[in-house]
Amino acid sequence: MVRLEQFTIEVDTVVSRMRALDEAWPEHDGVAVFNRVYLAVTEEVDRRLDAGEFPDRQAASTLDVRFAERYLSVAEEGPRPACWRPLFQFRRHPGVRPVQFALAGINAHIGHDLALAVVDSCRALGCEPADVEDEFDRVGDVLLSLEEHIREDLMPGPDLLQVADPLTHLIGAWSLERAREAAWSAARALWALRELPDLTEEFAGRLDAAVGFASRILLTPLPG
Repeated sequence: MVRLEQFTIEVDTVVSRMRALDEAWPEHDGVAVFNRVYLAVTEEVDRRLDAGEFPDRQAASTLDVRFAERYLSVAEEGPRPACWRPLFQFRRHPGVRPVQFALAGINAHIGHDLALAVVDSCRALGCEPADVEDEFDRVGDVLLSLEEHIREDLMPGPDLLQVADPLTHLIGAWSLERAREAAWSAARALWALRELPDLTEEFAGRLDAAVGFASRILLTPLPG
């Protein structure tokens, strides 16, 4: 019971840190837009943990916290991997829409951080990636359930979204489900390479750069 209480404290701590960032940043700041989305996701995971919806609460909490800590280390002025730099560079650009900021942050966090968080969690738990796959899928399901709401809440009205509209085209080219599948494959590859530090570093670096490139495309400034 003590260990489960400790997991709850850790999840509550990352939620508190995200809330502090939300209070510190202007509402329309691009990183703040993503932070609000991610805060909602983390609060929902916390609610489902409390409701007993994760069969292995230890694994789910560990993955949730390791995942969140990778974003928080960047948001709280830590070193910024290539995948996160576009969002921080364009966070105040007037030509970038809120939905672009949200999806660029999700792309960086899912495409890069999630794979590394799976490896972090397996090391902490002393297990294999296959042992946390159910928890990975359930956390991913929370993200998928919120993706539609993100698009509905942050996209402009339907009258502005013609098929040929640049924003419609740009946002439609990215998929959270595909990003999640790629993250799982990357996590398995990183785990398989864990005894080969040079290859691990090279693979992680290329993953970081590729995800950063996608984020930069998602943040393409568009006409008002």
